[in-house]
Amino acid sequence: MSEDVENKVKNIVEPSILAGFQEFLPKEQMLFTKMQDTIRNSFESFGFIPLDTPVLEKSQVLLAKSGGDTAKQVYRFEKGDTDMAMRFDLTVPLARYVAQHYDSLVFPFRRYHIGKVYRGERPQKGRFREFYQCDIDIIGNETLNLLNDAELVSVINSTFEKLDIGDFTIMLNNRKLLGGFFATLGIGDPTDALRAVDKLDKIGAENVKKELTEQGIGSEQAEKIIALTSVGGFPAEVFKALDEMGIRGKNEMLDAGLSELEKVCGYIKMFGVPENRYCIDLKIARGLDYYTGTVYETKLNDYPELGSICSGGRYDDLASNYTKKKLPGVGISIGLSRLFYQLCAAGIIKADGRATPSAVLLIPMGDTLDYTLSVAKKIRSSGIACETYLGEGKLGKKFGYADKLGIPYAIVLGEDEMNAGTITLKDMRTGEQRSLESVDEFVKMIALR
Repeated sequence: MSEDVENKVKNIVEPSILAGFQEFLPKEQMLFTKMQDTIRNSFESFGFIPLDTPVLEKSQVLLAKSGGDTAKQVYRFEKGDTDMAMRFDLTVPLARYVAQHYDSLVFPFRRYHIGKVYRGERPQKGRFREFYQCDIDIIGNETLNLLNDAELVSVINSTFEKLDIGDFTIMLNNRKLLGGFFATLGIGDPTDALRAVDKLDKIGAENVKKELTEQGIGSEQAEKIIALTSVGGFPAEVFKALDEMGIRGKNEMLDAGLSELEKVCGYIKMFGVPENRYCIDLKIARGLDYYTGTVYETKLNDYPELGSICSGGRYDDLASNYTKKKLPGVGISIGLSRLFYQLCAAGIIKADGRATPSAVLLIPMGDTLDYTLSVAKKIRSSGIACETYLGEGKLGKKFGYADKLGIPYAIVLGEDEMNAGTITLKDMRTGEQRSLESVDEFVKMIALR
């Protein structure tokens, strides 16, 4: 009987997951979780408050403003009389949350949210239907100082320093500057033009110019747009170039955007971000039309093909669909699932062999289980992750278990060790084995490494 026929007889379903969803083997999951924890710790070090919202929201709430492609990608269904949808980002749930709990929150409200979101788009390399986002936002009540825009640059810098995935550059621009410039060219609604400009790095200047002209923008206007958005570099250089172009004083919005950008860059210095870590790039527009001021993108210097690894910006009114109160905000987002996939595919990061949090495996030999469990409890109370081997088998099999999981140390506790209060320690990486006088000696040794 063939295997397929036998499985059908036994009614065995072939195990598989849906396209566009991810799961990892232990080594990769350990690496992913380490990245997630690093980001979380960085966010919390700046005083951002953890927040989680339901994966499922009322459709009328979640889709209050959404349309076009976003609405098509939302997972939406009914259960009984309830029309519900799965969150497609973390910003809309934040807007609902702040409006709903306005009277109970302290403003500015600083929150971070690390969670899964869902989009029913076509799966492809680095793009998933279920994926993690890591967001931080600062929400003001009526007003929000530009110092907050600058602080987010400091948060981005700190986070990617701790992730240690390579040199990076944080690029800034201001949507008012771009919008005002478009107005000087007679372009009333710059939304589509900004979306075209946002593709400059992906499709090049000529293709962007083609898109602009297809939108009805004249060839001369398109040339001026390309000329402005090609300006980039250290802030002092950019502001000098803009002054030489003579763009000041021609449009109130343009001047406001330029002034905001100058202030934000000045504030960034106050936060101590190294000058080589950030620059101005006037082609950074961000495709989403709710950004109204500062916008950010971050790229790895040695891997520009990965695109932006962290992006965001300032928006005038977060929750206009849920409240009449004006709630301006500024935020950034790291697409962790996509970033992790790209880093692994490019060989920038890789699992180090650890497939468990355990730093040490305790192995009872003979009638020493009670004693071994008490030693394990003592080690664990010192902040060291450990586990006890509870199965049968020869000592070699137990060492093999530690080796396969990448556990760096094994402690053997037989009756001799129990009676003398000593431990036999084996370094699984080198094979070295030695006797230590006490558990405390092992704890101190680990603390020094």
